[in-house]
Amino acid sequence: MTIYEILKFNREILERMYAAGVRYGDVRYVDMYSYYIALVEDGHKASYAVAEAARRHGVCVRKAYDIISRFRKDCTFSTC
Repeated sequence: MTIYEILKFNREILERMYAAGVRYGDVRYVDMYSYYIALVEDGHKASYAVAEAARRHGVCVRKAYDIISRFRKDCTFSTC
């Protein structure tokens, strides 16, 4: 399968994601955000959860804060 075929097959969902402000590279951080949420739900402080998620997934703490902030945003298709 070529890149063109993948894009054509997934065009509608990709267009919706683009309109919502989703960055294609964010897929790498879904597991990190899930881990962060699990730590917070287990009662850990947010700063510890961010630092631990960043360490575990190989990103700096500042980038982890940026990603978590972006993932938390409520998104409408007109404004994200």
